Amino acid sequence: MNSSEEIAVSGMSAGRPALRMGPAELVQAAAMARRFYLEGKSKIQIAEEFGVSRFKVARVLETALERDLVRIEIRVPAELDAERSDALRARYGLRHAVVVESPSSEAGGEDESSPDPENLGEVAADLLGELVAEGDVLGLAWGRSTIHMAAALDRLPPCTVVQLTGVYDAGTAERGSVEAVRRAAQVSGGEAHPIYAPMLLPDPATAAALRNQTGIARAFEYFDKVTVACVSIGSWEPGISTVHDMLTDEERAHYASLGVAAEMSAHLFDSEGRRVGRDLGERCITVEADRLRRIPEVVAIAGGQRKAAAIGAVLRSGLVTSLVTDTAAADFLLTESAPGPRPALERSDPDD
Repeated sequence: MNSSEEIAVSGMSAGRPALRMGPAELVQAAAMARRFYLEGKSKIQIAEEFGVSRFKVARVLETALERDLVRIEIRVPAELDAERSDALRARYGLRHAVVVESPSSEAGGEDESSPDPENLGEVAADLLGELVAEGDVLGLAWGRSTIHMAAALDRLPPCTVVQLTGVYDAGTAERGSVEAVRRAAQVSGGEAHPIYAPMLLPDPATAAALRNQTGIARAFEYFDKVTVACVSIGSWEPGISTVHDMLTDEERAHYASLGVAAEMSAHLFDSEGRRVGRDLGERCITVEADRLRRIPEVVAIAGGQRKAAAIGAVLRSGLVTSLVTDTAAADFLLTESAPGPRPALERSDPDD
């Protein structure tokens, strides 16, 4: 609280008349309020100092609030929307929801329809700094948002970092998921377990063979030990889902016919959060959905109007416990139909 602004001595309430307080009452109320709100003293300590009962102190502090002698302001950084964050957390039963102001196109930022503003990664990096504890195993899935998050990391307790999916393009591994895993491990001072393999393979046999390779198998062994995971979400359209972009036109049409609305770590979901097109997973190097559901904390980073419906679908799946998003997506999520049970806290499976 700012001492120059938050405590104001006055004989009037905000916008309405009140019984006037005498100068002695005003001075005493202001002094007690300063001790309590600014100096952090207890009501008992204040009572002893002024020679009154703690009940008297409580009444004076209550009167100071009622008559606007004390003004309390709750301040968060300008880019965070606390009201939307709390509403989103409650509506979807999330452990944590952080809503960031969408970049303004008028201010030269991204258009609100663009997916995943880069500032989401910066906020997610700060959130991971809170959630990850020493000795944890942090899992990072492929996604532009997780890559931005890893680049923004500046603090992380000592932990092991493991890659949860293959890469979008093996030729860009050093600039994508592999580098994100290395960066997070470097910041934490822990071990890194990257996966040098494409996310999508031509057939299940090739994928199975790769999973058995020593380096990849070692990373997979850590999947059951992951305590905090970071994932991205894509909607089923070009440029917003890496899996969509990796498939042929015929394959895209097939999965679209199954009602795909969202994709996360190569798992496909319909609008109700049910998994569809499970055969695709047999061709992918990725953490299984059942393993994701057992991870205590799964943080999704996704935003933008174009991803809003997809985010809602994944939240209904029960795989995600926390969300970092922007106001453009949050406004949609707060007005769409109610999600039903609290899947994030219950980790319920809509397919059951």
